[in-house]
Amino acid sequence: MRSISFWRAADPLILASKSTIRITLLRQAGLPVIPISADIDERTMSANLENSSDLGTEIAKHLAREKALAVSKLHPDHYVIGADQTLALGNQLLHKPGTRDEAHEQLQNLSSKTHILTSAATLVRNGETICSASDQARLAMRALTDAEIRHYLEAAGDDALASVGSYQLEGLGIHLFERIEGDYFTILGLPLLFLLRELRAKGLVAL
Repeated sequence: MRSISFWRAADPLILASKSTIRITLLRQAGLPVIPISADIDERTMSANLENSSDLGTEIAKHLAREKALAVSKLHPDHYVIGADQTLALGNQLLHKPGTRDEAHEQLQNLSSKTHILTSAATLVRNGETICSASDQARLAMRALTDAEIRHYLEAAGDDALASVGSYQLEGLGIHLFERIEGDYFTILGLPLLFLLRELRAKGLVAL
């Protein structure tokens, strides 16, 4: 299949992450992206903001910016996108589970409840913020029995440990939900429509 690019800058776009889904979304949108992981302490940065009145949004925006800035320092003149996603269940912020038992506990807590996903992205160049975007989605998880959770985790395998909330909506995680309100790309971890709008406004994409 012929590769088409809508990116106008001379240097390729850098994504300050190696998230497979974010890389795929950007490349499918015609952006020639190079993934480079950002070396930052996300947990410590998150902890410093957990008294914020808008917990999920502030942390997602802050981490997206810090990831972009960290990579931008190492790659002058390149445009760098940093992205982050948070999951808030009431006043509780959830993180990626470290083990199958932690994933089971997360899904027990999310069962029968509605949680909020916030995705944020920031574009920087030479340490300067060019634009930023964020968006939220509300997801209502259906009532799950312990047997259903075990069956899902067995089927999902390590994929359940790769995402906050212990699910990937684009895969088997879709079985866990009864209602979803919000943009699909935001749920996958990148407010792509908002980001593309900002890039068009800055003259960085051709379509």
